[in-house]
Amino acid sequence: MPGRNPDIDAIIDGTPDERRVLLARLREIIHSADPEIVEAVKWRKPSSPLGAAVFEHDGIVCLLIPLKGRVRISFVEGSSRPDPKRLFNAQLNGMSRAIDFPVGGAIDGAGVKALVRAGVERRTHREPHPPRARPAGTKKRAPR
Repeated sequence: MPGRNPDIDAIIDGTPDERRVLLARLREIIHSADPEIVEAVKWRKPSSPLGAAVFEHDGIVCLLIPLKGRVRISFVEGSSRPDPKRLFNAQLNGMSRAIDFPVGGAIDGAGVKALVRAGVERRTHREPHPPRARPAGTKKRAPR
């Protein structure tokens, strides 16, 4: 059964200043977008002993990451999702996309909720990965 992971409580509680409020609010938005979402903590390392807060539904949908002066919500395969409100403002190269929320900044709850729902929809319907475009002027590598 989906629920709250105490390790994510520790990440939120261990985050100083207003970033704690941002993390808690984004967590609530994620759960309101998909009540079936499962929380996990991954990628613990010496520079980040608490790890990253991961939200999964048939695979990783998004991550919450406290950074210096901001909080990032990173969407796996975000480049293949519609972003009509143009919320993505970080990690704009590659497959993932993210939104950085500065301390004191506003959260577009409806926009974030729509992005989470799109991610869950993509994961649960097992859409194939879109083909990756090769940059102009590059050639396919010969096999080794």
